[in-house]
This record gives sequence, structure tokens and C-alpha cells, in this order.
Amino acid sequence: MMKKNILCMSLASMLFLVSGSAYAAKTFVYCSEASPRTFNTQLSDDTVSGHASKLMYNRLVEFDRGGVQIVPRLAESWTVSDDNLVYTFTLRKDVKFHTTDYFTPKRNMNAEDVVFSFMRMHDKNHPFHNVGGAKYVFYMGMEMPDVIKSIEKVGEYKVRFTLNKPQGTFLTNLALETIGQILSKEYGDQLIKEKNKDQMDSMPIGTGPYAFKSYKKDSSIRYVAFKDFFAESPKVDQIVFLITPDQTVRVQKMIAGECDMIAEPPAMEYNNFKKNPNLKVIDGDVINISYLAFNVNKKPFTDVKVRKAVAHALNRKSYIDAIYRGRATVAESILPHNMWGYNDNLPVYDYNIDKAKKLLKDAGFENGFTTEVWALPVSRAYNPDGKKLAELMQSDLAKVGITAKIVTFDSTTYFNKTEEGYHTMAQLGWSSDNGDPDNFVTPLLSCASAESGSNIAKWCNKEFDALIQKAQTLAAADRAERSKLYEQAQLIYKNEVPSIPIASSKIYRVMKKNVMGYVMNPFGRDDFEFIELK
Repeated sequence: MMKKNILCMSLASMLFLVSGSAYAAKTFVYCSEASPRTFNTQLSDDTVSGHASKLMYNRLVEFDRGGVQIVPRLAESWTVSDDNLVYTFTLRKDVKFHTTDYFTPKRNMNAEDVVFSFMRMHDKNHPFHNVGGAKYVFYMGMEMPDVIKSIEKVGEYKVRFTLNKPQGTFLTNLALETIGQILSKEYGDQLIKEKNKDQMDSMPIGTGPYAFKSYKKDSSIRYVAFKDFFAESPKVDQIVFLITPDQTVRVQKMIAGECDMIAEPPAMEYNNFKKNPNLKVIDGDVINISYLAFNVNKKPFTDVKVRKAVAHALNRKSYIDAIYRGRATVAESILPHNMWGYNDNLPVYDYNIDKAKKLLKDAGFENGFTTEVWALPVSRAYNPDGKKLAELMQSDLAKVGITAKIVTFDSTTYFNKTEEGYHTMAQLGWSSDNGDPDNFVTPLLSCASAESGSNIAKWCNKEFDALIQKAQTLAAADRAERSKLYEQAQLIYKNEVPSIPIASSKIYRVMKKNVMGYVMNPFGRDDFEFIELK
């Protein structure tokens, strides 16, 4: 009889573990929209990888919870020289790295880990620089190799950054997951001995509140609470990402109670979720933009007349109701209208078929041409339905003689191909990472980011670049002068039309009523550090 009871318990446990909707009481289930490209966002700036990595890492400085103010994190304090060229950080001494079944740390986090993490991106001779393809999109796109002169250990718990030139956004850039997250040098040394360096980014080790447990591509990611986390202890034992690319399926899972929260809830379901007594909805304002980027190196989009013709051909106002259900405004610049530094005196490309046709005729395309429009494959607040938006664009372009084939891929392939410039026209968007205009103009439009990949328009304008580089060198507090420079840069952007701004949207999140501790991130990223289940 005893053996029979043990067998029954074992079967029940197995069913409990494999059931799609049955999880432990202290497990938070997040239905995410895609598989991550990497578990190290130094290698990728996409939102999915950001969410998948954020739980596991910390940075020297971070943004305050739900805000935009810089606060100490792995660094307990820092000093800045009078000429704004030397930043010296004093590190916490009580920070442990994750212990897993594949790594056991023998020491706490120290200055060696900080230097190791930054030099991986900065130094081409670093043993891990080429691991993962050496494509540090954001670090390169933000021109950090030109900004940083040296990174040095000046004590076991002290690190010094010396800059080539002042940069008003230096601290906020260090707070970004795509630049500042700290890896374990000790783990790196172990992987070098094991001749298994690729494991650094696929089986990660960090200092964050949750440690990596397992990943099954296109299925799930599992994290476990890190009991030795240096800050407030995690409130749930496990976090599970159920990878659910289909937006409709995510909604169904949310309603059925299979998810505690879902990624990118669709605008069209907002009112239904609000009425559901088992769910709660949190509204938030974020700084975001969606756009249609041209590859300006590919004909016929090398011609600004053609780019302007497309801008006049798109009925962007009609997209607000059809795609965003009214929860957005038409955008007119690469900077959102609610971002400081926004220029509200820019030329507007109104919906005008006659103007579009005349511009095409002047460019030698009186009978139009055939091209492609790439549709964003994942739902985003800035673009809730890439396929439907592409269909509307396709219909608008047909009215002026442009035949546009709709193309899309899985999310990883889509982002890789757009970064490499395979497209002619492609949908993309951006949400602010740090509340500074530079966070839009540099990664999306600078010459450096055209090379690194985040500037998928592949547009490089020297006059534009000079303006934004000058704005970078000014102190963060010198907002008025920086605003003038960004306003001038936006005018160049609107006259050259490397991309067409589509919309800036509102966002919301939906979750079960027993989910506590979630605070809307002003940058549109989901933060689960303080999540608990009532």
C-alpha cells in the first residue's frame, strides 16, 4: 500500500509539472510574445531579449523603480571629475553571483567583473569579444568606443572610467541593459578552460533577483529565485515565460487563467479586459514611436523624391483607429511629441495622392514601381499589428502606382535581416530607454548606428551627426541648448525622410487581480523584480 501511494504521488507530480496551466502557488507565469535572440542584451537591443535578460542582471547604476532618476545599484557611490571626463565608482562588497548546476562562484562581484563586462564590448582582443558575433548593436550605435578612453580597476571594489570627451548621457547609458549589465569574469574563465565560451550568453550567470534554470526554444524559459540576492528578496519562487507568439492565443490564455500576465496586450481587447472581474488593467504613458524605414542605399529609395512620395501616399490618420483603436497619435518626427527636445515646427507630409504621384513622376516613376514592405512579426505597443498595418500601407501605395509585396519572418530573423539591410522598406519602432532625446536620434539615425545595425534606414548625414554629437558633449543639465540642437537635427531628418514616423501610442498591461508589485516602466519594459502573488 505504501508503494502504491508513492507511485500515485509521483504520477500526480508529473502531471502537475507538464500541465500548461498548473504551476506552483509561488510561480509567476508570463506569456511572452517570442523567443529571445540572446540572454545577454549587450548583443541585442530587442524588447524580447531585454525582458528575458533583465531578471538576471544588474548594472552599476539603474533607474529608480517606475521612474527615470539614476540611483546606485552595484555601485554604492561615484564621483565625477571637474572636467566631466573621469567617473570613479565604488562597488558594493556584498554582491554574489548566481549559483547554478553549471557554475558555483568562489568570490563576490568585484572590479574585475566590471572591467571584464565592459571590455568585452570595447576591446576587440577580449577573449569574449567575438563570442555571439561581436555585434554590440547599442554599444557601437551609441558610439561608446569613441566616448570611453579607458576602463580600469583601481582597487578591488573601485573602477575608473576615463572619457575622451564629456558626454551628458554617460550615466544614463550605463543604466541601460544593452550596455551596462555586469557579467561574471570568474564564469568566463571557467568557460575558457572548458573551451565552451558560447555558453556565456545561452546559460547566463548574473547578480539579479532570479537565476536562469532552463530554456526550450519557442516554448518556455524558467527562472528560480536567487536567495542570496543582495537587495530585497524575491517574492515568488519561480518565474516562467510561456512563449506564445500568437496574440489571439495570448489573450485566450489570459482569460483562461493560464497566464498571470501577458506581453503586449492588443489595443482592441482593452475594454474587454477592463470589464473582466478576474483581471486588472494598468495604464501608462511611455515615450515611443513607430516608423516605416527606407533602406536609403537601395533603389529607388536612394532618391529623396521617392521617399517623400511614399510619405504623402500613406494615410497615417486612418491607421490610428484601425491599428491602435484610437490609443495613439500621428507622429511627425523621430522624437515622440512628449519627449523634450521635440520640434513642433516641422514640415508635415499630409496624405495627398496628387502630391505623391507628382513626386514619383519627377523621380522618373510615373508608372510606379514594385517593391516590398516588411511587416513587424511581433506585437508592440508602438505597432500592435504589423501585418494589418502592412496591408493598409500596401493598399495606400497601390493608389499611387506602387506595388508592394508584404514580407515577414520570425522575430529573430526579422531583426537580424533589417539590421543587416536586406529590406527596402521595413516597419520598426522604439521606446525610450532613458528619457533622453539622444536615445532616439543616435541609435536610430547616426552614422555609427548605420554601421552597427540599429539604424536600419542605413542613413548617414554628416550635418545631422555633427549636431547630435555636439548635443552629447553638453552637460545633461544644459537642456535648453541641447534641445535647440535636437530641433535642428529633426529638421534635417524631415527634409531627408530616411523613415516615415507613423504613431506614438499609449500602453497598458493586464494581469490577474492577485498579482502585486508590478509598476509600469516609463520605457515600456516589463519589470518583474518586485512581483508577488497575493
